[in-house]
Order: sequence, then C-alpha cells, then structure tokens
Amino acid sequence: MQSRGELRAEREIKHGEWLASHDTEAVWGWGTPAGQIRAKRRAALVIAGAALSSGKRVLEIGCGTGMFTEMFAATGATITAVDISLELLKKARARGLPVGQVTFCEGRFEECEMEGGFDAIIGSSVLHHLEIEPAIHRIKELLKPGGRISFAEPNMLNPQVFLERKCNYLPMFSYMSPDETAFVRWRIARQLREIGFRGIKIEPFDWLHPSTPKPLIRMVSGVGRLMESMPLLREFSGSLYISAGLPTS
Repeated sequence: MQSRGELRAEREIKHGEWLASHDTEAVWGWGTPAGQIRAKRRAALVIAGAALSSGKRVLEIGCGTGMFTEMFAATGATITAVDISLELLKKARARGLPVGQVTFCEGRFEECEMEGGFDAIIGSSVLHHLEIEPAIHRIKELLKPGGRISFAEPNMLNPQVFLERKCNYLPMFSYMSPDETAFVRWRIARQLREIGFRGIKIEPFDWLHPSTPKPLIRMVSGVGRLMESMPLLREFSGSLYISAGLPTS
C-alpha cells in the first residue's frame, strides 16, 4: 500500500503535467502586469532573507518553470533547483540558465539524495505542496550550521486562499492541486522553532491581486503596503514571508 506521501507525490506529478500543458505563468498569475510586480517583490524578499550572493551554495525547492530560479541566479549564487515535475523542469531547462551555476534535478524533495551543507534553502509557493513536518526536518539536515531558509507562501487567513483550499473541487479552482494547503503564521513558526530554527521571522504581505488593471496597480500597491502595516488587518494578507536560520553550532 502506498503511503500518504507517495499518493500526494503522484497527484503533484499529475498536476504538474496539467500545468505544463498550459501557459503555466498565466495559470499561476505571474504573467499579468500586476503579477510580474508581485513576482519581483516576492523574489526580492526571498533573496534578502537568504542573503543570496556570489559564492553562496543554494537549494531551491519546487522550482517549477524556473521563473524564480532565473531571478535568484541573477545574484550570482550557485543554485541546485529541484522539482517533482519532469514536464515543468523541461520548461525550466529551456530558459538556458548557466549550466555551471544552475543545476536542475527531478524528484520528490523529501527523498532527494544530495550533498548537504547548503548556505540557504529557498522557494516560492512550495512548502504548502509538501508534507510539512518531514520537509522541515529534511531542510534542516541539508543546511549547514548558520544556514538560512527563505520562503514566500500562501496565507490561510486570506479569504481567497482559504476558499481555494477548502473548495478546490470547484471548476473555478482547477488550477489548484488536490493536496496543497496554506499556513497560519504562528503555527508554522512553532513548527520551525520546535525543529531547531532560530531568528524566525514570518510576516504577512501582498494585497496586489494578479488581475489588478494596470492603471490601478500603483494605487492598489500603496493601499496594500498601508494595510500590511495595520496590526489586525495585515493578518489577512495574501502571502507569508518566512525566514529563519540554524544556530552556528
């Protein structure tokens, strides 16, 4: 009998095939003018949290089509990018990123055999696709002492995110994989702390919807930044920025 993780992996692979057969960035909402702005902000947060730079050895989980990989690689970091979907990896490899700097690997992250000692482990919208407890333990194993994690993930308290997860059987949410979830920030903070991470920072952000018309982007972005600063309202932002590190010894 297959384990829960194996069944989940099979469904993720199937969903990856579906995504690859479509305009993947459009499905994910990264292709619109607002979506491109969101992607650049998200990448900048992940890069800053992991302190990516030339000479850093980095593992990216769930690289998908390599859109974020390309932005991460612009820092000069050496990146190993893993994804469970062969079809999505074909799109990532087609980007022609420097072979000596970026290596793409196919496989389920929790089971990938690779040499540890990474300076940072990063990703965009990926942890919610994984069995989170085993994934965090595996991340810890692969990081060197003092290593950093930096992720951007969906916020379960956001109304749209909540509906997507609870009603993903509806045709309007066909872009969702069957098992993906989202996070409540104090719960994921507790899990990271219990497993041994320190300096944990989890911040709600992102009120700019991908479908925002171009003439309204500046205004919506400004209002969104204001809402991110408001103590209660900020908890309903669309995404969570997650960073933490391991002790140096």
